Amino acid sequence: MKLNDCQEAFFALVRAGLWEQDVRLSQFGMIDFREVYRLAEEQSVVGLVAAGIEHIVDVKVPQEVALTFAGSIMQVEQQNMAMNTFVARLIDKLRDKDVYALLVKGQGIAQCYERPLWRSSGDVDLLLSDINYEKAKQVLLPLAISVEPEFKSLKHLAMTMKGGFEVELHGILHSRLSKRIDRVIDIAQDDEFCNGNVRSWNNHGTIVFLPSPDNDVIFIFTHILKHFYIEGIGLRQICDWCRLLWKYNDTLNCELLESRIREMGLISEWKAFAAFAVDNLGMPAETMPLYTPDKKWSRKARHILDFVIESGNFGHNREFKRSKHFLIGKVQALLFKLRDFLRHARVFPLDSMLFFFHYFIGALTTAKESRATNHVLE
Repeated sequence: MKLNDCQEAFFALVRAGLWEQDVRLSQFGMIDFREVYRLAEEQSVVGLVAAGIEHIVDVKVPQEVALTFAGSIMQVEQQNMAMNTFVARLIDKLRDKDVYALLVKGQGIAQCYERPLWRSSGDVDLLLSDINYEKAKQVLLPLAISVEPEFKSLKHLAMTMKGGFEVELHGILHSRLSKRIDRVIDIAQDDEFCNGNVRSWNNHGTIVFLPSPDNDVIFIFTHILKHFYIEGIGLRQICDWCRLLWKYNDTLNCELLESRIREMGLISEWKAFAAFAVDNLGMPAETMPLYTPDKKWSRKARHILDFVIESGNFGHNREFKRSKHFLIGKVQALLFKLRDFLRHARVFPLDSMLFFFHYFIGALTTAKESRATNHVLE
């Protein structure tokens, strides 16, 4: 798919905001900046595009659109400040009860950006050991205003706290794509909990522990692939990955990273996404591990580009009407996901089929859990 002028301008602004560099837009002809804003909202990168606008050197953004971006940035900043305050209180509350957790993704990865408060916030994801996972449930469930059914096989529980803050507890970060991938994720997770291999973020005086860069790269990239194959992927997730790699480029253990990527069988996916990062997001090639300038990977990167534009943030562009009947709804969702696996098979043929088979088996298990839970609630 060839990008139109507005889409080209949008990506140029994302690159400018991502790397804080000057940008020229006159090459793209007449630009509808309202469409650029829509794309930024759709991909949850309003902050990056707003930062990019500050680096335009040749054209003037219409005042109406500039004010729209300014208003959105004020909201994003306020949401992030409120979220950071909530995270500090949440971590303190858990520690008071002798519960220790790692903050993954979200506000932690935002610290890799030049302007952390301009990254659109989401929910709060906590990674916990088996003991702390159970203890965290005991602490937080009485405080939650709503709780989703727990998926015990995935060690996953989501809840909404006062103020509308969504918190997800994770005992594991499995990809749901293959045992081969999940074994390496488990190794990285064990390194965090058993060896204390973490980094920290001073959040309003509260020390919040985050995964070490070597392990976080594995968590972030496999999370990207999980959404790529199963749900739909947005630009913000890939930008997070790029900023993490860029910030820790000097200290990242690239030999360990390559051995893990190969052990997971994801070298093709990594090289394709690396090409996407360099070709479309302007990431400096020397800071992207395992990047290979080759037409083969650029072709695969174009497939990723098409899918990102179509699916939007977490696949929200592609909502479908789902039957209220439990079994029919599950079949509809499975067929919808199968379409994506078949689509990706054009560029990752073997992996797509293997991953779908593994996902299908896992989906049967979670469907039984979900049905059993719904039956109990009824």
